Amino acid sequence: MLPILALHIPDGFLSVPVAAAGWLMMLALVGVALRQTRDQLGERQIPLMGILAAFVFAAQMINFPVAGGTSGHLIGGALVAVLLGPWAAVLVMTSVVGVQALLFQDGGLLALGFNVVNMGIISAFVGYAAYAFTRRMMGETFAATAVGAAAGAWLGVEAAAIATALQLAISGTSPLDVALPAMAGVHALVGIGEALITVGALAFIRQTRPDLLGQPRGAATRGAGWVAAGLLIALAVTLVSPLADPNLDGLERVAEDHGFSEAAQPPAYEILPDYTVPFIEDAALTTIVSGIIGVLIVAGIGFGLARLVAPRRKETTGAG
Repeated sequence: MLPILALHIPDGFLSVPVAAAGWLMMLALVGVALRQTRDQLGERQIPLMGILAAFVFAAQMINFPVAGGTSGHLIGGALVAVLLGPWAAVLVMTSVVGVQALLFQDGGLLALGFNVVNMGIISAFVGYAAYAFTRRMMGETFAATAVGAAAGAWLGVEAAAIATALQLAISGTSPLDVALPAMAGVHALVGIGEALITVGALAFIRQTRPDLLGQPRGAATRGAGWVAAGLLIALAVTLVSPLADPNLDGLERVAEDHGFSEAAQPPAYEILPDYTVPFIEDAALTTIVSGIIGVLIVAGIGFGLARLVAPRRKETTGAG
């Protein structure tokens, strides 16, 4: 069976019309995200987009045990949305999921549209909505931030899992009365891990860069040291990636248990398949090196996207 990482749908699980609809939705929403982020991105968010893209990519390589021989890992949509807003989170998550598919053959190319929609758009917006609602109810405290982010992280994972079940059902891969409870059930457990990691990351940021949680959007923080530190943290995470739990992941477990795992189609090409470098034979080293490559690439894309959308914002605020 082909490896499937969390909610990364491989080709073969979605029908061609459903996959095409996913691509149209992805292109339309990413286009909107580019325009919306141009009006919202402040100077401090430019390096943060790259750092968060790198961290989410690295963290997604580390699976944690869930239950019943199943594992899970951070998706990250809610975490990024809390720190950058949902539209910028769409760009960060699209860069991560896109690199995973194009370079590491993690998730199908036809299925890429809905992989981005599920993990990068639904998880970000549902997560941010829960976070914002909690903050309105509880006030502008870190306790409210933590509770809202935890709720948003859990709900974002569940919403993405439910959306995946609907897509599988519409494609005829698995009946809805089978796919929906199976996907929602296993990802209810994965969502707990997502919530814990999200709150832990925010607590760390509160101690090291509280301005990223408290300053008004658009305020700048000078100095490149924290950018280098953020990248080093993401790179350090890849060093422990060989210790990831080897058990079946969420969608992979559901596919195996309910008899549609064989529908997965092999990728049309391979570059760094399954997070390995072909000429490195040591299992741990090949995983680490591929992770470092991925971290640097998605960080560069994140920085590039931020620079692409930032100039108009700078022009309108330059006198202030």
